[in-house]
Amino acid sequence: MARAATTSDAFNAVAEPRRRAILSYLALQERPVGEIVDLLGMEQPSVSKHLRVLLEVGLVNVRRDGRRMLYRTNAEAIRPIHEWTETFERFWRHQLSRIKERAEGKNNPSSDSGPDFISRRKNDHDSNKN
Repeated sequence: MARAATTSDAFNAVAEPRRRAILSYLALQERPVGEIVDLLGMEQPSVSKHLRVLLEVGLVNVRRDGRRMLYRTNAEAIRPIHEWTETFERFWRHQLSRIKERAEGKNNPSSDSGPDFISRRKNDHDSNKN
């Protein structure tokens, strides 16, 4: 099966990590291409290519300010991606809760290792009776 073009929709466009980095940077405020190049350490032609893809799928908007082109994230176009990822949010929350519980358990060794230690000692003691 042929792969969809990266410009076909927002999901394909954000599959590329450098485009996600550009979107993240533009989420803060609108920026000219030169600032994106400087921050991300990419070549200007590459940044322009990625911006063109993001522009074609509507994830960024551009406006002219004199000779400069200023790009900004189009939050409305990102909404379908956000809504789709919300489907999986409960899994992430569950995992974070488990990590938190484990971390808090390790910070309180008396509640975590106490019963295990006692039960092992009791078992050791019982086995010595035989």
